[in-house]
Amino acid sequence: MDEPNCDPDFSPGHPTAPAGGGESPAGHSHGLEGAATATGKHRKRLILVLAITLSVFLVQLIGAFISKSLSLLADSGHMLTDATGVAIALLASIIATLPANSKRTYGYLRVEVLAALANGIVLGVIAVVIFVQAISRFGSEVEVQSTPMLIAAVIGAAANLVSLLILRSGQKESLNVRGAYLEVLGDLLGSLAVIVAGIIIAFTGWMMVDQIASIAIALLIAPRAYSLLRDVVSVLLEATPKDFDVDAARTHMLAVPGVVEVHDVHAWTITSGVPAFSAHVTISDDSWGERGYHAVLDELKACLVEHFNLEHSTLQLEPESHDIPKLRTHD
Repeated sequence: MDEPNCDPDFSPGHPTAPAGGGESPAGHSHGLEGAATATGKHRKRLILVLAITLSVFLVQLIGAFISKSLSLLADSGHMLTDATGVAIALLASIIATLPANSKRTYGYLRVEVLAALANGIVLGVIAVVIFVQAISRFGSEVEVQSTPMLIAAVIGAAANLVSLLILRSGQKESLNVRGAYLEVLGDLLGSLAVIVAGIIIAFTGWMMVDQIASIAIALLIAPRAYSLLRDVVSVLLEATPKDFDVDAARTHMLAVPGVVEVHDVHAWTITSGVPAFSAHVTISDDSWGERGYHAVLDELKACLVEHFNLEHSTLQLEPESHDIPKLRTHD
């Protein structure tokens, strides 16, 4: 038997790629062999950011003890969680490359999602701790040294800006990189808040502004933790991937000659950058014999790759006359 054509021309009347569709070459894969996770592609960037973050954490920690600034201490604590989060993301990206086996058919790809979950939880806890500490400090006058506070905050802001530029290209592809990006962004805003507080203290002597800056940092962290956790939960609940239209995919599949029904459709995300799709496809008896199911399968696969960037899809084809027996239960 001739090998089926895996690079077919689309049939006349087949819809064009929808807005935001994939641009991958035609063809199809039968598994996850060699699947590169989105985090793994940006591993070198994460290593560089980790080195920068740990260095700045030490600078800010020393500055916080010298200046007695709660806001700077809060920012250094956030910087430490950034470093921890990036380290977790790096470790997860390495574990995710372990091969699949009969017990874990998707391998360890979901480890990256669990790492992002841990990052989101840590972010939330840090926001609550900073807020409580700032509130408890009201009413107790603590003299803050503005000069070391400003120096440490400026160094932190500059380092965070560099880290943001390093991570910017990868934060749209990976939940883990996005988690690191959001943490660094929160740190940058926190450092700016510390700088403003330091300037006010230097010129007015109003120490309470340090607690206010701490509360502002906590309020900056909280929504970013929520955003990351929301996306992680979406993946764990196997929700439809963002920017993927199930109805549009079904319309494209129904446009393939011979396809009469597409049902039992599922689309989910295994880990960042690795979407998956499955469906049952009913084919008319005439097309099953005249055109051949190979041609139908190849066009369906090519459509999902080229128009929806779905490299991993599982399609079950069955002729229209096929009668699936109902399962019987025994009393």
